[in-house]
Amino acid sequence: MPSQRRPHFTSFLFIIFTALSVQGINAAASTSVPTTATPTTTVPSARSSSSVVKRHSKRNILTEKNEYSALVDKTNPLSTVNRGGADTAATMPEEVKGGLPDAVKLLIGAGGIYAAFLYYGSLQEDVFRYAAEDGSNFKQAWFLQVLEALANVVIGFIGMQITGATAGIPKRMFGISGAAQVSAKACTSLALANGLSFPVATLAKSGKMAPVMAGSLLLGGASYSVREYLQVAAIIGGTAVVSMGKKKGGGTASSSMGVFYIVLSLVLDGVTAGFQKRLKAETAKAGVKPKPYDFMFWTNFFMCITALVIAAGLGEVNTGMAFCTANPEIFSKILKFAACSAVGQSFIFYTIANFDPLVLSTVTTTRKIFSVLLSIFLKGHSLSPTGWSGIALACGGILSEMQAKAAGKKKTT
Repeated sequence: MPSQRRPHFTSFLFIIFTALSVQGINAAASTSVPTTATPTTTVPSARSSSSVVKRHSKRNILTEKNEYSALVDKTNPLSTVNRGGADTAATMPEEVKGGLPDAVKLLIGAGGIYAAFLYYGSLQEDVFRYAAEDGSNFKQAWFLQVLEALANVVIGFIGMQITGATAGIPKRMFGISGAAQVSAKACTSLALANGLSFPVATLAKSGKMAPVMAGSLLLGGASYSVREYLQVAAIIGGTAVVSMGKKKGGGTASSSMGVFYIVLSLVLDGVTAGFQKRLKAETAKAGVKPKPYDFMFWTNFFMCITALVIAAGLGEVNTGMAFCTANPEIFSKILKFAACSAVGQSFIFYTIANFDPLVLSTVTTTRKIFSVLLSIFLKGHSLSPTGWSGIALACGGILSEMQAKAAGKKKTT
């Protein structure tokens, strides 16, 4: 029967995810091994030495830019730890990138991200739509964050042991950044727990540039192009249209609370971006360059501690465990959800280690769109023609932002 074969199929998927994630850890490890230059008897001229210095200088400038973009970028809306490690990919010699063809590497990286995070999103929606026999629902968002962060800590620790831990990391800023980040993720979960649909929440999180722009305009005196304003307006406007375009049901009050939490999550995304910028400055000041799994371990360690303290204070540890004990089915989904988050991060690091950060941005951006569409088609969401027009508008804004990044990258190369 299908119901009997499904657990075996799911287990098979997790075996594949885990095996391929080892590729990500090994790729990150290989980037930390310096290559030995081949001796040569040719003595370079002064002119050629000067050109080499200029090329290296230009490469260092681009490397710094890629480091910052990878640290601040949080393109995965529901999992998102500090990705870091772009400096590894940017400065990695071509000799280290040998082995599998680039097409195969891209298939492993992009395929792993799609598989892990599409399933991640589906499981997250299942967790908050689950109804027990007595009609109760799972509401313990902070308890969920404890388990998710814990899974990432385990994978991060394993990866850190393989690649080697970086000494002298400024842990204080990791703690502040982790606390802000887990708060943003918890608010997203609370939005789902309070009736906001998964498609609306995912599209809204794609507009995280809005609070960043607002903060920069008010506090930093930054300026943006008309296109950037239109992109953010399209994402936010499309999300609003989708929300209004859903066929009428019940639960208006819960949906209002869901909107409140998703807006709060976006604000916290902006705060997190600011803290991540300070984290980059502090690591540079300390003269250290954390590796990808340093970021994964320490960020999620402080995320786990923060979530555990808040969950314990709200009584969610006891109530969450009681709900999971009474409903083993949802506990199984939660464990898979946490595992997908951790394994997906390994694929992210694999992609960063082998490709330009723009490739990662493209993969994660298109993954959001597929997550929304899969949720609509597989989870029984019913949209009116107005709702579909909102989907098109929001996706257009997301794709326009992705294209603008690609165009900007071409100008710098």
